Amino acid sequence: MSKVVEVGRIKIGGGNPLVFIMGPCMIESRDHALRMAEKLKGLAERLGFPLIYKSSYDKANRTSIRSDRGPGLEKGLKVLEEVKREFEVPVLTDIHEPSHAEPVASVVDVLQIPAFLCRQTDLILAAGRTGKPVNVKKGQFVSPYDVRYIVEKLEFAGNRKILLTERGTCFGYSDLVVDFRSIAVMKKTGYPVVFDATHSVQRRGGETTGGDREFVPVLAKAAVASGCDCLFFEVHDDVASARSDRDSQLPFDLLPGLVSELLSLSKAVSGE
Repeated sequence: MSKVVEVGRIKIGGGNPLVFIMGPCMIESRDHALRMAEKLKGLAERLGFPLIYKSSYDKANRTSIRSDRGPGLEKGLKVLEEVKREFEVPVLTDIHEPSHAEPVASVVDVLQIPAFLCRQTDLILAAGRTGKPVNVKKGQFVSPYDVRYIVEKLEFAGNRKILLTERGTCFGYSDLVVDFRSIAVMKKTGYPVVFDATHSVQRRGGETTGGDREFVPVLAKAAVASGCDCLFFEVHDDVASARSDRDSQLPFDLLPGLVSELLSLSKAVSGE
């Protein structure tokens, strides 16, 4: 049984109900963030699942210099603070620099380490030392067996509020493949495991990242059947106009049916 990581009143792991991390990839505007938070909070209340709201204030790892990165640290944190206050939901966002750890931790409930940065020791230590829960995305280039070294760094920083995320492994130059053994392997660390269903369908190459959105439901169901503790979806109410990851974000309209199926499957897996 995995350790339990508490995010506000939400408990992740240890046989607790399946948790969902959801929100648009990037903060596109204050109004859009609040609109998405309202939609997601309403869905969570209607279907009865624990929700953590996610959005990024800075997409620092965009492929092209011409790509939109978001509002930045100061403006982005104001938006996330308003989402948290207005809708009373825990909030998660990613950091890319050690200097951002403390100011971000003063607002959000979970700090996230992006997959490309999961081996950056100073970043991981800075996040760990805030004392806030830290969600580390396993790099596309990292074996699930080697995630234990990331855990060691966070524990060295005095932090045992750790979430580990599977988001696919590089295959060739542009594709990702999910090995669902990774969930079982990473759970051997004792910490809860998250499955990122939307980033796992990305296709890299060219100026913008593509993706095969149609496979999100299939992968999410497989992850629940494999024993993940939490699911991660980037969600948008108008994916065609999304400013980042438009080919992999999940349209909000598809969520009610998919989440209902996933909740039923989770209960079956846990024997409820």
